[in-house]
Amino acid sequence: MTGKAKVIPLAQHHRAKEPVGKDREAARGTVDMPFLLLTLLLTGIGLVMLFSASFPAAYYTTGDAAYYFKRQVIFAAMGLAAMFVISRMNYQRWRGMARILMYLSIALLIMVLIPGVGVTVNGATRWLGFGELTFQPSEIAKLGVIVFFADSISKKREKMLTWRYGVLPYVAILGIMGILMLLEPHLSGAILIVGTGAVMMAVGGIQGWLVGAGICGVGAAAVLFIKLVDAGVIKYNADRILLWHDPWSDASDAGYQICQSLIAIGSGGLLGVGLGKSRQKFLYLPERHNDCIFAIVCEELGLIGACVIMLIFALLIIRGFWIALHARDRFGALLAVGITTQVALQTFLNIAVVTGLIPATGISLPFFSYGGTALALQLAEMGIVLSISRQIPAPRNG
Repeated sequence: MTGKAKVIPLAQHHRAKEPVGKDREAARGTVDMPFLLLTLLLTGIGLVMLFSASFPAAYYTTGDAAYYFKRQVIFAAMGLAAMFVISRMNYQRWRGMARILMYLSIALLIMVLIPGVGVTVNGATRWLGFGELTFQPSEIAKLGVIVFFADSISKKREKMLTWRYGVLPYVAILGIMGILMLLEPHLSGAILIVGTGAVMMAVGGIQGWLVGAGICGVGAAAVLFIKLVDAGVIKYNADRILLWHDPWSDASDAGYQICQSLIAIGSGGLLGVGLGKSRQKFLYLPERHNDCIFAIVCEELGLIGACVIMLIFALLIIRGFWIALHARDRFGALLAVGITTQVALQTFLNIAVVTGLIPATGISLPFFSYGGTALALQLAEMGIVLSISRQIPAPRNG
């Protein structure tokens, strides 16, 4: 008779242990096929939608309709290769890179702020460039925080219940990272890093009342900020809040992007206008192949197609948390939680912004938005989760 695998809550995991055997033995396990297939499916659909959304702008700016698509395919191939290699590595190797990644992340975020070093686009200095290659240090910072937090928290058990060891060090790190990113400014990146770190702290075992207090505090601060903006007391980012309430009040200027996004979504109806037949992508909708690509998805594939894509994202996220629950040790569980939480937050925030649910923050959609280094890193992170899935203990026979 075959019994079910015992699921151990993260808070009860033993201190991180080395998997049985060495790297060669760790690579013999089977990767989680549902997670792998969902990742490949999102990558494939994302490339198709990127080509559809980008070809008018690519032809207009470069004369090559496939310019953005070809570059994205190259980075997708690199990312898939990295995913395969990393999935066969012993994920315990990331322990030794935790501090290095954290220090590198902070150094790169500081470099962005140095005049003449960072690359400025649309008033925001978020990139570092080497020739034609540019990347956002925030992408490395996201992974750096996840790996460092997973390594550090996994070594603590009861200490996570204390302020000195379980709260203050991590709050300080998130504060430094958040401030550096807000100086760029990069609000969405700061939200992702702080949100992911907070979830990992909660899963790692901090006192339950702190989690509730943190959620209530953030909610209260957001409501107070909006009320003060409406009252005219706060001027900073006031335009974003006012346009969120009524983008049509300045539809030809500041509210132009969100209005065009809503027009694209509404034009799609239930079944969409057809793949490749979007009208808003013909230089009407800004950031059509980047932050606003989901609006093109809705226009071309309709409500049904958009819901199918959201369902695939949901299944990937659920499977990621399933792998975390069944991970061999505390370190692997926290790694999987961090990576999955990051994907979940980024997906929700992008769709929420595009549909007008929350104020604009400027955030990309995983696997879909144009950005080669971001896509390659996302696929590499999927490789880490697959590596963790290889070492899930086999069900016991009883």
